[in-house]
Amino acid sequence: MAFVIIATTASNDCIMRLTFPLRSSLSQMRWRTRITLWLAALTAGLVVTGFAKLAELSLDLFLHVAEHWPWLPLLLTPVLGMLSVWMTVRWFPAAQGSGIPQVIAATRIAATRDGDVSKLVSLRIAVGKIIAGAVALVGGFAAGREGPSVQVAASIMHAAHRFLPHSRALRASDLILAGGAAGVAAAFNTPLAGIVFAVEELGRRLETRTSGVLISTVILSGLISIALLGNYHYFGELKSTPTSHGIVMLVIVGGVLCGIVGGLFSRLMLWPQRSAFNKIWLWRRRYPVRFAGVCGLIVAILGCLSSGIAFGSGYNVASALVNNSADTPWYATVVRFLSTLVSYYSGIPGGIFAPTLAVGATLGADVARLLGETSGTVTVIALCMAGLLAAVTQSPITSAVIVMEMIDNHEMVISLMAIALISRAVSSRFSPELYQTLAHGWLPKLHASSPNKNLNE
Repeated sequence: MAFVIIATTASNDCIMRLTFPLRSSLSQMRWRTRITLWLAALTAGLVVTGFAKLAELSLDLFLHVAEHWPWLPLLLTPVLGMLSVWMTVRWFPAAQGSGIPQVIAATRIAATRDGDVSKLVSLRIAVGKIIAGAVALVGGFAAGREGPSVQVAASIMHAAHRFLPHSRALRASDLILAGGAAGVAAAFNTPLAGIVFAVEELGRRLETRTSGVLISTVILSGLISIALLGNYHYFGELKSTPTSHGIVMLVIVGGVLCGIVGGLFSRLMLWPQRSAFNKIWLWRRRYPVRFAGVCGLIVAILGCLSSGIAFGSGYNVASALVNNSADTPWYATVVRFLSTLVSYYSGIPGGIFAPTLAVGATLGADVARLLGETSGTVTVIALCMAGLLAAVTQSPITSAVIVMEMIDNHEMVISLMAIALISRAVSSRFSPELYQTLAHGWLPKLHASSPNKNLNE
């Protein structure tokens, strides 16, 4: 009996000695995981904020040049467009375009655990996205930095996965998803929209283990943005109190019109992918740099003919309309539509979020004139911004939330969601989902030897 007691005591002592180091090791691993995640989120927020300032300076430089030498964009835009695409094709083959389709594709591949996503999200691509994108903005192309910010932040978060204490501590797909959300949140200063965008567009799922990573990443990257840029609203503060009866007609008419325009826009953006063997796109694939030069010349001509409306992301145009400090001519919507489309075709690293919002703003001004709205013009502009963005991306919840946060007007949330749902329903009759369709184009091309092939997307 004494022997049994002694043996049992010795056994318990050994178990306790083994348990304490195991608990300590697990605790250390958890803290290392958290610290790695937090540092990566802070870095993503810092880089995206720096990218935002660089993009702003690049566009200001172009506008300054165009103001003093109105003819110079005819030379500057094509040359810098060719330089941007040459850099992309030569060194950063997955950096062209918005970057959101690449992140969607990377999330899907990483979730299967049997594919390499380094050709879609990596630090090299993030650097290329920033440098080549800034070059294109100095050239005045109608592109935004918000979509590229998604790929930049996702690349940084994915790179952090290798520094985790254990490869299974967090899934690579979760980090990519969180990075994409952080990119939207930091770029627009819209944390809620970043989370909604990740769920509705990037991953289309939200698990318990994913939600913690997602929210903490958005919070930390957002804090960096606020610390450096202040707690600003992207388009300022919109004070609007639409009447209950008048808003119904605005939502219906605006939703249908935005759905038609956005559906056509989305379908045209998918034209290179749907008609890959068309002579235009075959020439583009064979001579991507020359093609970018032609596109740059078209953008420059549109800009010169429209007194600069076609140039840049369109933030200045949309912001002036939202703040009721400017008016636009009837052709502004057509010019912004064409310049954004041609800029996308060129293959430069640049997004369509801000340009689409600008098209929506000018379209809203046209709708207000059409319906005879004078006091409610700003309301119509805000509604059409959400409607057109929802029609192009077919992400109605994200579109409503992102516009609501950008104009700091929670009173309009029901109206924004209503017009987003209507425009999305109309748009789906013309075109499939833009980002999801483009993401399919990246999935089979991961092992392509020539970077020029990806320029179809």
